Amino acid sequence: MSPASTLRQRLQQPNVLVVPGAGSPLDVRLIEQKGFEAAYVSGYATAAQRFGVPDVGLIAYAEIEDMVKSSRAVSNIPLIVDCDTGYGGTANVRQTIRRLEALGVAAIQIEDQLWPKRCGHMDGKLVEDRDTAVTKVRAAVAARQNTDTVIVARSDARGPHGLEEALERCHLFKAEGADVLFVDGPESAEELEKIGANLPGPLIANMSESGKTPLFSAEELSGMGFSVVLFPSSLARLNLKCSKDFLEGLRENGDSRAYVNQMATLDETNRTMGINDLLEFDEMVTKEI
Repeated sequence: MSPASTLRQRLQQPNVLVVPGAGSPLDVRLIEQKGFEAAYVSGYATAAQRFGVPDVGLIAYAEIEDMVKSSRAVSNIPLIVDCDTGYGGTANVRQTIRRLEALGVAAIQIEDQLWPKRCGHMDGKLVEDRDTAVTKVRAAVAARQNTDTVIVARSDARGPHGLEEALERCHLFKAEGADVLFVDGPESAEELEKIGANLPGPLIANMSESGKTPLFSAEELSGMGFSVVLFPSSLARLNLKCSKDFLEGLRENGDSRAYVNQMATLDETNRTMGINDLLEFDEMVTKEI
């Protein structure tokens, strides 16, 4: 099966789907190797880990495409791809959907922020008017050439306009054919429960640690009505904190030995990145000469 059909079938199952976010192809490799069923190509994590910039509209389609291509080259796991606003009007949305479909992604997420967008857990977000937002979701659904491609429609209207507006937009997105709905930035357990009770599934919950939404386990969120739980930037922020701690210690002491037990060994690192497969291939073709 294709990654899109695999994910679509998985979304029909009752058990919750836990999806870590990736900002590098190595993240995607690790997510796959640790047995997760899908990876989320996070705009926030990609901006941070691949380009070293904050998620405030400084990267767009070309950078996400680069991340997807690099990830597809080293993994087969279904990818849910954060495509921000679709990077323009309806023509841009169509191009975004079709080019990512050609790369074999499983799901494509479009949101209703105005460009330049920003992380959904930052203050000061602005969203498009309802008609524009609905039209772009309609364009995304109409643009796909593989009916298995999953269209995720996200609303960021909770911040600037309140939860009721976000819910209303999501109902409209569903009516246009969106497969999965995603209200970002709810600010309490009560709001999460209201989303789960009022919107048709499948629904996404976003666990952005230290963000606007309180943290719950996947099991708890499943009980609230959510089918998919994203952890979009956890790896990026773990990497940042561990790297900062190490660099501070190295600067002060000029010695890495205190951190060796916190590191992957050289052999483990090479094996994670596929060295054994390359060595076996080299041995096979060399023997045939």
